[in-house]
Amino acid sequence: MEFVVSGMSCQHCIDAITKEVGAVDGVESVSIDLDTKIVAVVGGESSAIIAAIDDAGFDVG
Repeated sequence: MEFVVSGMSCQHCIDAITKEVGAVDGVESVSIDLDTKIVAVVGGESSAIIAAIDDAGFDVG
């Protein structure tokens, strides 16, 4: 699944999102491209992933 996440600009952003999303049940991997603002996730439920991104302080969409 891919999510467009606005507001990401640095390694701290990547670390925060990776930590939160990586803790979601079923998530196998998380990769983030700052240039395109895309968070790509393998595994997990989309609603739980969106909630984790929100918990990290970022908005999907």
